[in-house]
Amino acid sequence: MLVLGVDPGSRVTGYGLVEKITNQMNCIHAGTVAPSNQLPFHQKIHEIFQAMLGIMTRYRPEEMAIEDIFYDKNIKSTLKLGHARGAILIAAVQCGVKIFEYTPLEIKKAVVGYGRATKEQVRAMSQVILKLKAKPALDASDALAAAICHLNWTRHDIER
Repeated sequence: MLVLGVDPGSRVTGYGLVEKITNQMNCIHAGTVAPSNQLPFHQKIHEIFQAMLGIMTRYRPEEMAIEDIFYDKNIKSTLKLGHARGAILIAAVQCGVKIFEYTPLEIKKAVVGYGRATKEQVRAMSQVILKLKAKPALDASDALAAAICHLNWTRHDIER
């Protein structure tokens, strides 16, 4: 089972592809999409959409685990995050990828064991679980954590 984990953001969107075979999880690819700050907002959203479409077309994940929206005191930031999530969700629908949403608390609890874990703690545990030699970017590790969370929740034990 190949799962695309996504940590949406209007400035930086993290993504990570995790494959689970039997009880072993492996990172296939991870990275970030960071549109230029010089672009108008609508073009940034389009760039996120195009990048996610390209990733899904290239790797063909079966399912996507995306961080659910959380409510911030800054309503404008929350709305921008919603736009980025929308672009990602539309790309997944267009590619026929099944969508699963998890709260930040669920993701952190599944990976670190503590729902209030820091981004650095999530990165450290994602690195251990996936046996990564290098530290991924924080946004990419959050995306990997979403994929790990999904694979742990759904209990896909596929033998190949």
